[in-house]
Formats: sequence, structure tokens, C-alpha cells
Amino acid sequence: QVQLVESGGGLVQAGGSLRLSCVASGRTFSSSAMGWFRQAPGKEREAVAAISASGISTNYADSVKGRFTISRDNAKNTVYLQMNSLKPEDTAVYYCATRGGRRLGMLIDDYDYWGQGTQVTVSS
Repeated sequence: QVQLVESGGGLVQAGGSLRLSCVASGRTFSSSAMGWFRQAPGKEREAVAAISASGISTNYADSVKGRFTISRDNAKNTVYLQMNSLKPEDTAVYYCATRGGRRLGMLIDDYDYWGQGTQVTVSS
């Protein structure tokens, strides 16, 4: 049974920072690409960032480039999303996801297991 558990969300003022974590179990973590997605009220879920199984390759949505950093610790089965210079438009539920392949993907259909999500709220 694959499980993903996110943490680290919360309320922060614009310009602030948060670090999200996602602990994975039930799949060989070091062989699995990981992604972070978000969904704001009334909007579709969108990709934020993705990282390959090795951690060498990463990709970001244009809206977060230069502000967010995805990383992973394969020894801890954990993927992180460091979010800096947060804006009110970053407010959303953030989900981590895993796929049964080593290459990163930026599409929802690239991933087969999802976490329950963690709320990030950025006040102006």
C-alpha cells in the first residue's frame, strides 16, 4: 500500500516562506519520481514542481520558478518543497504525488498515488 503524508502547510504573510515535506511508504522511493501539485478553490489542480528519482533533474511551473525549490532525501523517503517569497496567489491545497518511474513528469496523469494535501494560505 503506497502512502504519502504531507506536512508543513500553514498561514503565512506575503513575502514569507514555508517548507512542505512529504514522507512516502509502500514503494521503492529511490526509484520513483515525485511531484508537487496544488489546487486553489474553484481552479483545476496544477503542477508546481517535479523531481526525478535520483534528484538530478527538476522542473518547475513558470509561476514558481526562482521562488520554490523541490528536493528529496532518498535515505528518509522524503520529498520537500521550499517555498520563498510567497504570494497570495500561492494559496492552495498542496499535494505530493509519486509515479512508478524514474523520470519526472508535470502532468496529473503521470502520477498514480497522491497524498491527502496540506493547506497553504498566504495573506496580503
